[in-house]
Amino acid sequence: MDDYYYMKAAISEAVKGKEEGEVPVGCVVVYEGRIIGKGHNRIEALQDPTAHAEILAITAAAEYLGNRRLEGCTIYVTLEPCAMCCGAMVLARANKLVFGAYDPKAGAAVTLYNIPTDKRLNHQLEVVGGFMEDECGGILTDFFRRLRENKYIN
Repeated sequence: MDDYYYMKAAISEAVKGKEEGEVPVGCVVVYEGRIIGKGHNRIEALQDPTAHAEILAITAAAEYLGNRRLEGCTIYVTLEPCAMCCGAMVLARANKLVFGAYDPKAGAAVTLYNIPTDKRLNHQLEVVGGFMEDECGGILTDFFRRLRENKYIN
């Protein structure tokens, strides 16, 4: 298994979200070569502003491990995480974050903030950004294009 395999699993989660009418962001958490947590946005379905793909995947991984700490885990997500999700990754003590598309409006891993690598915090993650960026970003671009088209039709 490699980064491509795990990011494709995150992309599959994003597609599930898209099919449910959610903003298509997907995430998987990997520990010792196994996916132990996965999620896609469920904000609309749950009417919960915290139901981001990353939060759901982190929660599932912590439950799997029986531990709030995700030491030794890598998190793969199709879109650069927001401040809330980056904060959760730091608090969970994950080792590494790999994300696809950069988020110029809310990205808190590299674009607007550098939360996972901020030395002022008590934990830092290794960050790899722009991995499979075109494929990850394409899902979002297509979703929002179709959303705009449908709004104009109604």
